[in-house]
Amino acid sequence: MTYHLRICDLPVDERPRERLLENGAKHLATAELIAILLATGSGNLSALGLAQRLLQVLGQGGGQAVDQMRELSPGQLTQVSGIGPAKAATLIAAIEIGRRVYLSRPNERPVIDSPETAALLLQGDLAYALQEKFAVLLLDIKHKVIASHIISMGTVDETLAHPRDVFRAAVRENAARLIVAHNHPSGDCTPSPEDIALTRQLLQAATLMRIPVLDHLILAGGNFASLNRKTRLWQEFPQGI
Repeated sequence: MTYHLRICDLPVDERPRERLLENGAKHLATAELIAILLATGSGNLSALGLAQRLLQVLGQGGGQAVDQMRELSPGQLTQVSGIGPAKAATLIAAIEIGRRVYLSRPNERPVIDSPETAALLLQGDLAYALQEKFAVLLLDIKHKVIASHIISMGTVDETLAHPRDVFRAAVRENAARLIVAHNHPSGDCTPSPEDIALTRQLLQAATLMRIPVLDHLILAGGNFASLNRKTRLWQEFPQGI
């Protein structure tokens, strides 16, 4: 298949949109799925050629490249020649919809019954990120996952989060419990004084909001630390659960 051709010049049975409608999305290559989202090409590249270029920039294979795409901001995506703000927004929206659909399946929503379970769920978003990200994992009263959100992003070694942002997300989605987490790009899971101070603020706010904070996790590569286990903060601020 020649990606420099316009999609309308391809035989009908080779066009990504028509192939999806005829055979289903699972039969399309990653580049073809991305081409449908991009809708149009750029310069002498068709949408399919532009999708192929994007995958080549991001990584060696479809799965690996899509995983990297999930970590990129709109500004980073637009650094790829031919990807403008509209295309970047479409790609990020599609990835986020897929993630939310996965988490919202009522019979398959994971139950968070340990820090290990929470860390495993958050690992894809946090563990290997090159800059600090702060996430909130929202749970129902039975500790089933409602949603997971990145609520702030920082520099290589610093991120900012505020209790109001954490609890705004919890109230908006009617969460009964929550877990917060962030990553240390340095690879060291040791909590900093700032991590301890923020956790204390969150636990204080939780007693007022009556939305318990079950844990604060720090992820770094394949390791994690649970501040609930490592500190006595939860003894200072009982969560009433």
